[in-house]
Parts: sequence; C-alpha cells; structure tokens
Amino acid sequence: MKNLRLLLPLIWLTFFVASCNDDTKGPSDIPVGEFEKGVLIMNEGAFGVNDGEVFHYDPSTGVIKEDIFRTKNSRPFGGLIEDMVEAEGRMYLVANTGKVEIVNPKDFSLLGGISLGLNITRSLVSVNQKLFISDWGPYDAGFNNPDSYVAVVNDLNGGPIAKKIAVSSRPEGMIVVGNFIYVACTAAKKYDVISIASETLAASVAVEGNPTQFLEIEGRLFLYAQDENNAIFHEINPGNYALVRTVKIPLANPTPIVTLGEGSELFIVTSTGFPDYTDAVAKVSVNTGQVINGSFFTGSGLYGIGFKIEGKEIYVAENNGFQGKGSVSILSTTGQKVRTLSVGKGPSGFIFK
Repeated sequence: MKNLRLLLPLIWLTFFVASCNDDTKGPSDIPVGEFEKGVLIMNEGAFGVNDGEVFHYDPSTGVIKEDIFRTKNSRPFGGLIEDMVEAEGRMYLVANTGKVEIVNPKDFSLLGGISLGLNITRSLVSVNQKLFISDWGPYDAGFNNPDSYVAVVNDLNGGPIAKKIAVSSRPEGMIVVGNFIYVACTAAKKYDVISIASETLAASVAVEGNPTQFLEIEGRLFLYAQDENNAIFHEINPGNYALVRTVKIPLANPTPIVTLGEGSELFIVTSTGFPDYTDAVAKVSVNTGQVINGSFFTGSGLYGIGFKIEGKEIYVAENNGFQGKGSVSILSTTGQKVRTLSVGKGPSGFIFK
C-alpha cells in the first residue's frame, strides 16, 4: 500500500486579503492562478501502467478538472506519483518510478525535472536552494534495499544529481528542522539525521515500529511509526535530534496513511490487508495516547487521507481495486459522508489551497 507522506508539511493554505483602499493595490488585485485555490488530488496510477495524474477540485463550484499535468504539457505524466510537494514557488511531483517533474503551481506548466540517476524515489524537501530526494535505491537479489540514499540536486528546477548521501534502508518522509534534515527509514526502523551544512549523515537513531513520516503536533516534532498492534509516535528533540519519548496507541492494523486533525488529534487508516481489505479510519489523540474512535469511517481499499482545515472536512481516498477510477469521500467532523467525488486511478493524497 502506498506510503503516504508527511502530509502535514505538504498542506498549506493561501489567504487573500481584500484591499480597503481603491487606490492601493493589495493581494486581492493580483491575478489568481488556475490551481491556486481548491484541492489538488494526487492519483498514484496503476503499477505497470505508470498512469499517475493530478486532478483539481473546486469545492465552491463542484467542478473537477482531470489530468491537469497532461492537459497543460500535452503529454502524460508517465509514472507512479508517490508524493506531491509544494515549495519555493514550485510543485514537485515525485514518481516512485525514478523521476521528479517540476511544475508551476499556478497552472502546472513544466519548469524542469530530474530523470537520471534515481531509482525508487519517495519524497523531497528543499533547503538552501537545493533539493534533497529520498530514494530506496536499487533492489538486491533478495528484494532488499541496502544502498538507499538521499540525492542532492543543486538547482530548484532540477538537473543532474550532485551527490548521494547514503542512509539507512528505505527512506520515506523527510522534514527540515533547524540545521538538519530528518529522514524516516522504514525498513531499518531508524530515523537518520543529515547535516545541511556538510551534507553528511550526522546520526542514526533506532526506534520502535516502522517509521514513515514526521509530524509537527502542537509545536512538537514527532515521527510516526507502526507495528501490527500499535500506532507509534516518537517525540524528537529538534535541538539535539535525541529521542525524547514514545507514545504507543493500541490500534490494530495501522497503516502509514495518516493526517493531522485538530490539536493533537489524528486520523489513521487501518487495514486487514489481503484478501479482505476490511479498512477503517481511526481517530486518535497523541496527548492522551488513546483511540477516540476506531471506526470513524469504514470501507475497503482506503488509500489516502487529508484534513481540510477550512470547513473541517476529512477527505478519504478509495482505490476501488485499481479497476478504473478511484473515488474520494468527503466527511463531516462526525464521520458522515457529505459527498463523493469520482477521481483518477489510485487516489492517495491531497493538497488543500
């Protein structure tokens, strides 16, 4: 199942303030790009077909625009979209098939890309006008990934890989805090710490469970991990990258699919996996270490989740067995379905604008 990233660092809002003076131009006078409002829906695509795409949904009109990358650039994306990151005035579409496409977030016109030297690309952060890209590296004969790395690109618009920083096996989500880049390494059960100044590995810390992404919860840095019976939140001291404490919330079959709600509350997708795929959305609290509601929403093939702060709506993506289009259920704060959207194949993530 798709490891959904750090959606918290990737979900941003844009506020437009109207000018009170007709003679003074303010932000409301600046033309708004076609995709600067609404919801971007990341559709991973189907394995072997590499037909990932991005849809745009306007909640105010109910209009969905399909395949916006293809429409703007007159060619298909041509990969499985693993992550979608907005940073430095750019949108980065990260394909786990070994490439990154870089577009203008206003209209999705192509700005650049990275397609050489990557293997199984997972996520991306930007700092100091550079890109740092987590990559599992190649498989060995036993389908392990002993040569995982974080690739460094010295241009925000892409280009060649300047260096590769070796990290623990299967790096996933990352976050920049202070002078360091934190990397969740799921197979190794560690978080690695990269010094931004030297672009070298500064530390590697073992943790319980399989970590996948970092979350900022009420001003504190947490690493989310899972085992078969627990959702695990490791609090990290960003000043010295030490592990402060671990909060284990008893929860059967948690997946890496998680999003922040309000305060210390989070929504986590659970799944029994093959063959039944009896899935649910659980609501939990990190502060209390308890499950608030283990079946906030139930379904099958739940594949992504996001929390829209404006309106306090929960978006739940369903892959529908990858048989044609997927769907998105929009839920109220009580878990009631208020509408359903027909979207692309394998919907797995959202950016709320």
